[in-house]
Amino acid sequence: MIKQFTLCLLLGASSALSYAQTITLTSPSGDIHIEVKNQDKLTYRVLMKDKLIIMSSPMGFKFQNEPDMGSDLQLVNQKEAEFNETWTPVIRSKHEKVKDHYKSLQLSFIERSELRRKINIELRAYDDGVAFRYQLFPEARIGNRNITKELTGFSFSGDPKGWVADYKKYSSPQEEQFLPKLLSSIDPLTKAGLPFLVEVDKTHYAAITEAKIDNYPGFYIGMDRQGVTNKVNLVTKLSPLPFELEDGIKARFSDNLYTPWRVIMLGKTPGSLIESEIIQNLNDPCVLKDVSWIKPGMSAWDHWWSGEVKQDMPTIKQYIDLASAQGWPYMIVDWQWYGAFNKTEADITKAAPQLDMPELLNYAKQKNVRLWLWIYSSDVNRKNNFKEAFALYEKWGVAGIKIDFMDRDDQEMVNWYKKIIEEAAAHHLLVDFHGAYKPDGIIRTYPNMITREGVMGEEWSKFSTKLLPEHNVTLPFTRMLAGQMDYTPGGFLNITKAQFKEGSLPTKVMNTRCAELSKFVIYESPLTVNCEHPDNILNQPGADFLKVVPTVWDDIHVLSGYPGEHIALVKRTGNDYFIGAMTNSLPRVLKIKLNFLPKGVYELTSWTDAKDAGTNPTILVKNKQIVNSRGSVTIKMAGSGGYVAQIKLVTKNAR
Repeated sequence: MIKQFTLCLLLGASSALSYAQTITLTSPSGDIHIEVKNQDKLTYRVLMKDKLIIMSSPMGFKFQNEPDMGSDLQLVNQKEAEFNETWTPVIRSKHEKVKDHYKSLQLSFIERSELRRKINIELRAYDDGVAFRYQLFPEARIGNRNITKELTGFSFSGDPKGWVADYKKYSSPQEEQFLPKLLSSIDPLTKAGLPFLVEVDKTHYAAITEAKIDNYPGFYIGMDRQGVTNKVNLVTKLSPLPFELEDGIKARFSDNLYTPWRVIMLGKTPGSLIESEIIQNLNDPCVLKDVSWIKPGMSAWDHWWSGEVKQDMPTIKQYIDLASAQGWPYMIVDWQWYGAFNKTEADITKAAPQLDMPELLNYAKQKNVRLWLWIYSSDVNRKNNFKEAFALYEKWGVAGIKIDFMDRDDQEMVNWYKKIIEEAAAHHLLVDFHGAYKPDGIIRTYPNMITREGVMGEEWSKFSTKLLPEHNVTLPFTRMLAGQMDYTPGGFLNITKAQFKEGSLPTKVMNTRCAELSKFVIYESPLTVNCEHPDNILNQPGADFLKVVPTVWDDIHVLSGYPGEHIALVKRTGNDYFIGAMTNSLPRVLKIKLNFLPKGVYELTSWTDAKDAGTNPTILVKNKQIVNSRGSVTIKMAGSGGYVAQIKLVTKNAR
């Protein structure tokens, strides 16, 4: 439902040079405000009630062979509206139904200068954040206009703390730790990844990210150390086009161009941001007419994580057997299944000589498992190989494709992603991008884009000491705010931090078994890929939980948590509730009220760290108890530990 109103402009003093105009948009609840000020330069600021979150910050652009744009502007049109609807996602990442309620404001500006260039700005105010985007237009000269810099800034008062993932360069798989730092300590060369969480104070949190990236580069956070010292000025750094320098061309356009939404998620606690659906709400509704073939679920993965690559028939069948035994619908056949990769002779339509693809596909089908196929991005792109290959995979009955090693988010790569997603959908293929940039909510529009990497995940345990418990309990408050992340959890060779040795095989994980189980509840990924070897899962403690935990959810509520310290949340699928909790390197005790349960009698089955899990992390205790909404559970976690529980309804409406 859309309501439209007349907008009031607060007109300040005018002169021959400028007109001061302040335009305010307020969220439906009245608690969140975004103000745009058009004076000598275009700026904006953001408030939660009376608390200033984003101070006056610049807007606009720099172009190649054009003057900067963002000053000396005349407001020529404005329109405010309110939108309120509830929509049903194809893939239920967080909610069965999503409420999309916001107020919007569309502003049209034209320069007063001789060029008379036009720029539109669209703003939205939600009860859990604000967003805005620009619209740019062709000008008199026929051909491309070239953006060299987006001037959007994010200024914070004082020196708050932020969680910084410095990717150091624009070409990367976006896999790094999000480390807490005072914003003033950010180096001007930093290229901080999104989402960028800021603790304005202990009751106000903001996360900067973007939504609906289309025909435009991804952006990073940088630092501007020039000028005033009573605030910190964060700046937008766009990913340059290939072969362009840092100050070179970031985007070319010759037709009307919408930028992605610049999103500022807002909450009183960091956990409240996890529950937000603002990213998907800023994307278009699903464009696929038939979505019946899109099925989320758990997947087995091949042998690389456990040790060396083994692409042979017995090994692949062993992982298919694992998926079948656990009731998982998928198994991923990973790199080297088609032999040489990232080479001109690579052929993504033919299996390597030692593999009989028809036999594997038939074997998987008999086991009620469908296969995914890994492909190197260059082999996909070369000669448009994907067109023939995707049609063939559909004939084979392949469920999806895992495409790897793009490691870019410039304008060309963003457009390539969309081309691949659309072609995959045309052949009923799900997509999992690795070596990928962060998600932007496109899963709403193309739900076959079911998950992606762009996260320092479990594979880092194979070759690094960086995958610390502190990192694992930071991810939900940072990277996961953008959406799905293919962390590939499931390592069951659990050891202590002191026992961990970099590069030792088979791969081991420095957290408890219960912490590993909790990742399947806490981390968002409708396709959840289990990394572990079959021998280390089957009939092992916790394997039974992996048979029952869903990968999609009807509701979510964060119970408590803080980045780098701990997280506890509850998710619901149907009538079943799942609690997941995880702590950092320190032991922790949490008391969780069960008042999220409707009236009734429930059976709670828990998997808990054993008393000696701090020294023997594979040991857990499974327990069952009867509970109701008036009760509570006490969770005791070892250092680097965790907890999971499944709560099933026994009797409705009983007190």
